[in-house]
Amino acid sequence: MLIWLKHQTDTTHILVAGNELFRGFMHKQNPKVAARVTQAMRTLPRDHFIEMSNPSLVLGRSIPPTNAVSEILNHANIQPDHKMLLVGTGAGYVAALASKLAAKVVALEISDAMAQQAQKRFNELELANLIQRTADGSAGAPELGPYDRIFVATPRVTDKAPLIAQLTDGGQLLAIEQGENETLILTRYEVNEPGAALRKELAMVDFSRDTGLTLLDMGMVDQVMLAEARRVARAKRLPVINVLREKLNLEDSALYRRLAEENAIPFAAIDDLLPQVQPELMEGFSRSFLDSNHLIPLKVKDRTLQVVTDDPDSSVDDIYHMYPYDQVSKTLVTPNDFKRLWTTVELSLQGNAHQLWSAKPEPEEKKDDLLDREKTRIEAHLITLCDALLLDAVSEGASDLHIEQYKNSTRIRLRVDGDLHDLTHYRLSPQEAKGLINVIKIRGDMDIAEKRLPQGGRSQLTAGGVSYDLRIQIQPSLHGEAAVIRMLPQSGNIVDIEDLGMTAPLMKSYRRLLQNPSGLVLVVGPTGSGKSTTLYAGLSELARDGRRKVLTIEDPIEYSIDGIQQTFTRSDIGFNFADGMRSFVRLDPDVILVGEIRDTETAVEAIRASQTGHVVLSTLHANDAVDALQRIYDLEVHANSVASELMAVIAQKLAKRVCTDCRQDAEPDPVILAELFPEGVPASFRCFEGAGCETCGGRGTKGRVGVVEYMQVNTEIRTGISLRYPIAQLRSIALDSGLITMRDSALNHVIEGTIPLSELPRVLPSERMAPEKRGAW
Repeated sequence: MLIWLKHQTDTTHILVAGNELFRGFMHKQNPKVAARVTQAMRTLPRDHFIEMSNPSLVLGRSIPPTNAVSEILNHANIQPDHKMLLVGTGAGYVAALASKLAAKVVALEISDAMAQQAQKRFNELELANLIQRTADGSAGAPELGPYDRIFVATPRVTDKAPLIAQLTDGGQLLAIEQGENETLILTRYEVNEPGAALRKELAMVDFSRDTGLTLLDMGMVDQVMLAEARRVARAKRLPVINVLREKLNLEDSALYRRLAEENAIPFAAIDDLLPQVQPELMEGFSRSFLDSNHLIPLKVKDRTLQVVTDDPDSSVDDIYHMYPYDQVSKTLVTPNDFKRLWTTVELSLQGNAHQLWSAKPEPEEKKDDLLDREKTRIEAHLITLCDALLLDAVSEGASDLHIEQYKNSTRIRLRVDGDLHDLTHYRLSPQEAKGLINVIKIRGDMDIAEKRLPQGGRSQLTAGGVSYDLRIQIQPSLHGEAAVIRMLPQSGNIVDIEDLGMTAPLMKSYRRLLQNPSGLVLVVGPTGSGKSTTLYAGLSELARDGRRKVLTIEDPIEYSIDGIQQTFTRSDIGFNFADGMRSFVRLDPDVILVGEIRDTETAVEAIRASQTGHVVLSTLHANDAVDALQRIYDLEVHANSVASELMAVIAQKLAKRVCTDCRQDAEPDPVILAELFPEGVPASFRCFEGAGCETCGGRGTKGRVGVVEYMQVNTEIRTGISLRYPIAQLRSIALDSGLITMRDSALNHVIEGTIPLSELPRVLPSERMAPEKRGAW
């Protein structure tokens, strides 16, 4: 077949040499060319061309995968004396490599933003033989030609004649062209005589990247980690992203948002998707098909089906062939949100979710009968509802899930960053609420027939690659039983000491405590104040050091740390904290962690272990560092023993962090300022707040940080302890001895913009808002 193309006064004809299309790059490489290409790729790493600050500019084919680039450059057979034209600079990766292979390279890019970004890289690399212009590359740059090689990186340039006319005799043009079924084909045009070029289809090319390669490009995994993840994914039949996510130190939403940007697909939070759910769509799909492809049909609009997935690599091709939709659009969500959406769809199909309950109130019953009602039947959708609530709690980062029954309603709340928030998208009838409580009882191995007495139980949950220990408490109340489920993550990322919110001097003091030869260190505070997190940060540092043996006795084991021997209590066989302490001292430890000092027996064993030459770390429930001494007194431990062994007490509470994405200067509350500075506000005082953004859900705060009080026990304090001075007197001594108060710590956080000023009344009692007098003892 002969094709004639007119270009100005010249006539160029292109001969198509059959359909020589191969399913891969099958040509025999020139060893010398291959060696030069390999060397160029070593000197110019691809990651240098990945600009994460503006990922919208580098999506798709602008930074092709290294294997595709290598094969294209090998096909091009660029010689050191060649002049080359590149149409479609993209991020600049191919152009930069070509400049290492050819004598001169001219690169054309139609996007000004992309061209500027690429030019910045070229300047950094000092590529003197590379000229870049912002221009429509379809006309080429004849004034700088002719060219030995031309590479057209975009299939949008369909008329090759103007470019072929700029080739030297024997020159070649390589182009990415659109094939059938949206495939891309690498094609070569070779000038074999003046005015004529031979066209040959060389290979199908795939510029797309799977999630593994995307994460590799983003620098979040290396080749070894990726290979291992792919092996595990194949063995378990899981998406590779699910395997890798467990190893990455990133929140789901942050990771998946970046993956969505890299794959040029939308990312959405579940709260935005829930109002759009069309449950009836599920009836037209096979559940096994949806499960295997990780897809959920969300809605149909104008013959376009929108599907949701938690796997960026999931394919929608089969939907085109099997279902009557003109277009299929894919939206990415996190795995937890994907599960939540599944449960919502299932509940919606049964009419039990996202619908206002409008049943009539149940008739009044005698108060004597309120706690003795007939057992509610367990229905399948209630089990699904329980799972949905737990997934909501995990996704919101909640520490507790509350279910409370009232006369005509059921209230469901999550405690997030210390505050309770209502889950308003669930409306349960009284009968459904009773059934839900029974499901929770069964999960916690409790008696569902017992409705008169409080009950406690435990269960396990795994979500998002993290295991949770669920502490369940059921409490009878006027209108039915209430349930509170505490969510305790058993695995996850252990924070470093630098991330605890301590000042530099305080971090230094904490590290010095861990290096002592013996002594007792207490971390105290209310429930859920991060005591274990502080201790684990220290243990993690000891594990990395490796010169000291560390043993722990915990209930439960919250984090698994390599290099530390961890044990958990077994109340069912009578193995408690004190038993663990007694056995540990015979195992040649240097450091012993006791999860909590709850009773006299454990306190005595902790003191004994310290006396025999071990550092003992433990927690205690107390309001501040000096108050911890009163708790020890209450356990009837001899005061002299405490005085001789106690090295330091770290007291802490948690305050909300200002969201770093929307932090701004704030106008301080005059009421709080009056409490903090009764003698006048310092001129340099400043504070910050969060304006509210997508990252923090509009709250202005995200996460929490420790507000710490630190008491180093010195000779004066030891004397006061041994003589059992009153707590108020001991605090005066501690203040004179350099006690770092919670007020000191909280004000540092406020001034640095870590916490908002409004958090101070939440972490400081009113009598501690103003400065405490020092030098009174």
